[in-house]
Amino acid sequence: MLSPGQEEHCAPTKEPVKYGELVVLGYNGSLPNGDRGRRKSRFALYKRAKANGVKPSTVHILNTPQASKVISYTHQHSISYTLSRNQTVVVEYSHDKDTDMFQIGRSTEGPIDFVVTDTVSGGGGESEDTPITQSTISRFACRVVCERNPPYTARIYAAGFDSSKNIFLGEKAAKWKNPDGHMDGLTTNGVLVMHPRGGFTEESKPGVWREISVCGDVYTLRETRSAQTRGKLVESESNVLQDGSLVDLCGATLLWRTADGLFHTPTQKHLEALRQELNAARPQCPVGLNTLAFPSMQRCSRALASVPTQEDKQPWVYLACGHVHGYHDWGHRSERDPNAQRECPMCRTVGPYVPLWLGCEPAFYIDTGAPTHAFVPCGHVCSEKSARYWAEIPLPHGTHAFHAACPFCTTQLNLAQKWAKLIFQGPID
Repeated sequence: MLSPGQEEHCAPTKEPVKYGELVVLGYNGSLPNGDRGRRKSRFALYKRAKANGVKPSTVHILNTPQASKVISYTHQHSISYTLSRNQTVVVEYSHDKDTDMFQIGRSTEGPIDFVVTDTVSGGGGESEDTPITQSTISRFACRVVCERNPPYTARIYAAGFDSSKNIFLGEKAAKWKNPDGHMDGLTTNGVLVMHPRGGFTEESKPGVWREISVCGDVYTLRETRSAQTRGKLVESESNVLQDGSLVDLCGATLLWRTADGLFHTPTQKHLEALRQELNAARPQCPVGLNTLAFPSMQRCSRALASVPTQEDKQPWVYLACGHVHGYHDWGHRSERDPNAQRECPMCRTVGPYVPLWLGCEPAFYIDTGAPTHAFVPCGHVCSEKSARYWAEIPLPHGTHAFHAACPFCTTQLNLAQKWAKLIFQGPID
């Protein structure tokens, strides 16, 4: 007899239905210590062998704390809204045969399908063994519910069910009763969503950041992430995820790519072919006249662990002008941070001097164009249209700030110059 997890894959001719993927911003292809188990840089959502979705059913109004505990010990999913010490509203959820539910959060408990930890700007992150201290990501941050039938619509909701199949909104959490009588609320630091205008294409423009409630309604942002007062209901918008939608969990931002969107996205093979094409053109350092070469995709995804040397073929760039060189140690303008202010030998422009790394997470590309532009100040290289797209997106930072960042390492982009067009010198012979 097949186990439930094998049913969907038993027929060799039948491909499992893929709803889409969630990709964490800040990781250039994999986590710093490698992807392991449920903790990885991207998570694919496939149709489950057996539906595990739930939908609201019975509502209980309880006047003693003990009564809510009795409800919580049942085998049904439920959401508890604590209104006061004497009153709790418990909404029970029943099985929904038409949907699959996937849960995302910081907890490593069983109900979490995709474990997400705080992203450290610059491409670092929590390692498997690092204890998380003062994380702002909720242990049970959100859930994505996908319809099991075409068009496989995916919807996002704030909060996830814990090991007891419960979601608890305590006295301090923002919660309310809607005009139609159903309860709703927000999580402590909130789940923010931005749907791009025009999908995830070359013509896309950033949308507006909104907050998603526990029941999936859309609200304008609170004054700060954890403010007690909710924003205004935006009835014209929904919690349906689109290709390119961004989900922010206050500590990590995820990109949603639909199965169809991924079909039109460059593959790892395509990016590798572009890398080989760049190297085949034999770009040279205009001063040392040595041939340059972009490192392997595997090394690019571990960029922070690599320290380029003078003998290395690694390309470096003067970001202020875009002239690509090999590594050298002259032209310093500052003793304290030697690479922060360097004078380009080609044009005498002064600015940061950094190594170039290919962006090798395909999901972040909006086209299949050649890698011609680098983000400033990190030096991650991608296509021009992808660089321009991400440079326009204000990503949440902390509890109330927003700024554009490189999708490959989440380094904040320079306000005055967010990207640089690269100028390579070809071989002289």
